[in-house]
Amino acid sequence: MKILAVNAGSSSLKFQAYEMPEEKILMSGTFEKIGESNSFYTIKFNGEKIKKEIDLPTHKVAVEMVAKELLDNKIINSLNEIKGIGHRVVHGGDKYSSSVIIDNDVISTVESLSQLAPLHNPANITGINAFINMIPDAVQVACFDTAFHQTMDEVAYTYPLPYEWREKYGIRKYGFHGMSHRFVSERASELLQKENAKVIVCHLGNGASITAVENGKSIDTTMGFTPNAGLMMGTRCGDIDASILPFMMDKLNLSTKEIDNIINKESGMLGISGLSNDSRDIEKASEAGNERCFLVQKMYARRVIEYISKYYVLLKGADAICFTAGIGENSPLTREKVLNGLEVLGVKLDVEANKVRAEEKLISTVDSKIKCYVIPTNEELMIARDAYNLVLGNNNV
Repeated sequence: MKILAVNAGSSSLKFQAYEMPEEKILMSGTFEKIGESNSFYTIKFNGEKIKKEIDLPTHKVAVEMVAKELLDNKIINSLNEIKGIGHRVVHGGDKYSSSVIIDNDVISTVESLSQLAPLHNPANITGINAFINMIPDAVQVACFDTAFHQTMDEVAYTYPLPYEWREKYGIRKYGFHGMSHRFVSERASELLQKENAKVIVCHLGNGASITAVENGKSIDTTMGFTPNAGLMMGTRCGDIDASILPFMMDKLNLSTKEIDNIINKESGMLGISGLSNDSRDIEKASEAGNERCFLVQKMYARRVIEYISKYYVLLKGADAICFTAGIGENSPLTREKVLNGLEVLGVKLDVEANKVRAEEKLISTVDSKIKCYVIPTNEELMIARDAYNLVLGNNNV
């Protein structure tokens, strides 16, 4: 069965075409700068990578090019061969605890939550509508970043703010990166050969979050009402004293929109380093003696250590600590700084094993009290699996 996994951004669209249930990737592609000048896309299939520069004024045109590439390269002979399309949707609020087949009610709910994810939900809807128009007979499935975290109890998701805010306005912790945390924690359980494993997943990238998982369920996570909570990130500040915001708004005469832009797009690694939001640039500059970049690395590692320690206590121990996403998979230095800071928990890093990038690997020593892994994430595969199961009528996703 042919299944598509789709991730539509405000000016981008990514897809992977799978043969299911074999989970074989038939083709993948990324469309960038949609609606902008110099737009282009790249596709990968049969070991080849092809880049094409083409005008992409709308997501509809990008979707048409997806269909054209699939047909021209004989991945499919007809669009009717595509039986299911899974769409990444960032915010599902507290309504959805699993992936669901898209209908008018789902679209309406996702649209109503756009204020909570203004950069993501509208783009997700755009992608959904474009594929519905292009391949109307396929089962369209919404896979929510927030769904995995709906197993948190109210102690974890309730903020110490007026209770009515939660009831009337939905002010609560939602959590994000759910598809990634779910994939990595499931894979960790397989490696541990333990169904009720206690796993701490560190999704460390330009956006970053850590989740405590017990018996396959999210117990707590660092991101909150929005993705700007918890860890210091590429351009997001993460946890700060909230009273800083009105103080600086008064000092600099900033609007709410301006201060929101600063804490989301001008803070984090970029704000402290003054150089870049890319950890690779930070590492190089730090090695060259840039003190602010050195400070970034220390700040970043400390915050990761703090949350792992917190979740270790919450879980009453941990079977595994897992690193994933751009930094987690590709920065041995970050992993080393974090794990060396967890020696008090009995963590012991295997320095040689840690010299790995984007490859599944056990990086702790044999006598480490907690197993530590690098596990490359695969959100697209999780989306494809859920779409496939819902096409088959299996609602247990």
